[in-house]
Amino acid sequence: MKIAAVRENAFAMPLNNPAYPRPPYKFYNREFVVINYRADLEALRAVVPEPLEVIGDTVAYEFIRMPDSTGFGDYTETGQVIPVRFTTPSGKVQEGSYVHAMYLDDNSPIAGGREIWGFPKKLATPKLSHEQETLVGTLHYGSVLCVRATMGYKHRELPLEPLAKAMAKPAFMLKIIPHVDGSPRICELVRYYLEDVTLKGAWAGPAALQLFEHAMCDVARLPVREVTSASHYIADLTLGLGEVVFDYLQND
Repeated sequence: MKIAAVRENAFAMPLNNPAYPRPPYKFYNREFVVINYRADLEALRAVVPEPLEVIGDTVAYEFIRMPDSTGFGDYTETGQVIPVRFTTPSGKVQEGSYVHAMYLDDNSPIAGGREIWGFPKKLATPKLSHEQETLVGTLHYGSVLCVRATMGYKHRELPLEPLAKAMAKPAFMLKIIPHVDGSPRICELVRYYLEDVTLKGAWAGPAALQLFEHAMCDVARLPVREVTSASHYIADLTLGLGEVVFDYLQND
């Protein structure tokens, strides 16, 4: 293969049989169960990188079922998201969320999410199911149970406008790509938005959340002190591409 052909075709690895197609990626009937809980403020500050600032002491624990996504297929994802504040170089303050940890069961979105955006994805076995009047979420890392979540099914309908505004806020993550010598080649704070969001329904209900200690799946590093709210909603959306807002290798 000629050098020019390599340059033209190289967007993902392996070169001749990429692990995922080119974006954009659209998601249909994406189902969210989000349990908000109070954690320890100092534990949050210890894991959220500057220049982001932690807002309060809360964490959103998310289970997401993606039954129909272009390029990525049918899979389930779970993880922790932390409310944060970011001040742009122009001085504008943005409120959004920091994606702290993600666990999922599908190679293609693991590879694409890590390589394109820098999503902190690891291979595991999350499940979200409907058991009679209860939504049940679990996360196993290998054979070990790391998370158990339950929520009452559609106890109260939620207005869509406040949720739509929340989904319009940016999310941030730390993209790290090593050099061939093991040193960091890329170390960037990335911002992205959800696009073309169509909410199809949203509901609230009682919820419970348990996190269990595991050396390689350390969700319990952000311990549950009190569950404050829970929501269950379904949406179509497009995962917007990211932009670099801070380069750790170029800025002090």
